[in-house]
Amino acid sequence: MSLEVCPVAAVGGQELFELYYPGDDLGAIYAPRSTSFRVFAPGALAVSVMLYSSAESATGWEVPMNPDCDGTWLAIAPGDLSGMCYTYSVFHGGSAHEAVDPYARALTANGARGVVIDLASTDPEAWAEDTRPLLAAPTDSVIYEVHVRDFSISPDSGIACRGKYLGMGQRRTRGPNDVFTGLDHLVELGVTHVHLLPIQDFASVDELAPDGYNWGYDPSHFFVPEGSYSVAPERAPARINEVKQMIQALHAAGLRVVLDVVYNHTYAAEDSALHMIVPGYYHRTDEAGGFANGSGCGNELATERPMVRKLIIDSLKYWALEYHVDGFRFDLMALIDYDTMKGIASELKAVEPSLLLYGEPWAAGPSGLCQARMFTKGRQRSTGIGVFNDSFRNAIKGDNDGSRPGYATGGAGCEREIAKGVVASIHYSDQLAGFAAEPEECVNYVSCHDNLTLWDKIARSCAVDSKEDRISMDLLAQAIVLTSQGIPFLEGGAELLRTKRGNHNSYRAGDQVNKFEWSRKSEYREVFDYYRGLIALRRAHPAFRMATAAQVRSGLQFLPGPPNAIVFELDGRVSGDQWESIVVIYNANRHDVDVALPGRGAWTIVVAGRLAGIAPLGNAAYIMDAAEEGGAARVRVPAISAMVLHS
Repeated sequence: MSLEVCPVAAVGGQELFELYYPGDDLGAIYAPRSTSFRVFAPGALAVSVMLYSSAESATGWEVPMNPDCDGTWLAIAPGDLSGMCYTYSVFHGGSAHEAVDPYARALTANGARGVVIDLASTDPEAWAEDTRPLLAAPTDSVIYEVHVRDFSISPDSGIACRGKYLGMGQRRTRGPNDVFTGLDHLVELGVTHVHLLPIQDFASVDELAPDGYNWGYDPSHFFVPEGSYSVAPERAPARINEVKQMIQALHAAGLRVVLDVVYNHTYAAEDSALHMIVPGYYHRTDEAGGFANGSGCGNELATERPMVRKLIIDSLKYWALEYHVDGFRFDLMALIDYDTMKGIASELKAVEPSLLLYGEPWAAGPSGLCQARMFTKGRQRSTGIGVFNDSFRNAIKGDNDGSRPGYATGGAGCEREIAKGVVASIHYSDQLAGFAAEPEECVNYVSCHDNLTLWDKIARSCAVDSKEDRISMDLLAQAIVLTSQGIPFLEGGAELLRTKRGNHNSYRAGDQVNKFEWSRKSEYREVFDYYRGLIALRRAHPAFRMATAAQVRSGLQFLPGPPNAIVFELDGRVSGDQWESIVVIYNANRHDVDVALPGRGAWTIVVAGRLAGIAPLGNAAYIMDAAEEGGAARVRVPAISAMVLHS
């Protein structure tokens, strides 16, 4: 059996896959005097709205729906229904199935029923005045990935609403040795974007159980926040209000918010509301009629079908408009077909041009979507969507979970791939040609929630090295990410040398493995300050974040250097930088190296050893006299470190 043929299930005839409802009124649209209900259910013989007074009510009121245009059914129920629970009863012949509305904007605990909601009543005070922090170009971003619960669940966080949305937005919190924690920690670090692991309603955690844990890559409802991060999951409006409060607080602190979204599969397939309402439509099938499984999770959403594509785009626009979200990261993005991803970018940029869009350009296994339609690395060119640069990641640190080292951890022969990443994997030259058309398409990173943390990976690859050398490797790895062109991405807690004790897939390992240990901030303060200094350097100097490929080609030049060292010069004039020339040196050797500097001018060092930032460092320990009068200066770069100088 081949999965390269883009099979289409014959459910309800081929015409089913051509139906498209263009309206913006799917779901329950509330008004004080009536609520309209519209659902896409072609092929159904009858559909009704079932209204319930509460989540626990055993009996309800049935409101018959009438078939309407483009495969939809419509009912208008009079009266003020705010707070009423509802489902759809869908009859396909033989029996009726009661299903939750795929377009529900509010839910009871654990998503058992939809809730009619007056969204205006969920707005926090001054929500209308909430504004997105300025982002002039995507390459100005510094992304910080974090799980809502991990960030604050530890008692040493000093945060009141531990593990909750409200905890993410709390200010003035302190941890061991009086270090800043939570939101103040992020402000101190200097990142621009907080990337939240999935907060769309997911099904693997009992929202009413205090100790439930999962990363959330098992979506159930795409328009509603997850309830387990709410202080009151049993109250439908609470989670909506709390997410808005969280985003409002992050915006007020100068931080944008990116949501990690999962549109490649659903938690359930045959038992899902989508399948009960339109059997065989929302999921891809293979030639034997089974669910395709390129996600590795048992099913794939059929994103290429018109009303699946609409569901995705409608929900993304909803989060951008109703919740003021500033960007989206797409899980297993290769499983979302090219036309859908291109449509997502077009429609979302029309809503807000500064939204940040990026994702994983791969699948988890053989897919029901043919290869030609998959959104893989290289297909993002000129779409406004970025992709994770996994080849750069591997070149820097080695393989994800094994013992093979990379450039920063003692590996050999990685210089070419490092150089490609430095230029954001654009077509820089015939020798350095990557997958990106523009720097904004390249997301550079060395670790994320998946696989070993960077600190654990270094421990596995370099078990015989001293702890001090392993710290130097960590700093060099992140220096490469933060001084390269493109968009840098940090795993939350890396700045604390975060460890999960060697657990490479902690998606349900619980708090003991996943929680932020805030005591590590004071223990490894030197590491935190180095990360913070590199971020400050990047944000202060546009030469490190050039917006176009043309700028990179004209403004970045590689220079000769010793073996296993990489040297390049940035022409600040190309990007309007106040520094005329900047030299960056990576030394992965276990010994110091001497590097000749270009020109005859005086050089100021701002990154060396374990110090990084904008302020000048003492030059005496590093700058060597010229070999002869009028000759070029030379600099001594310590082992396993980066150096940045400017003139």
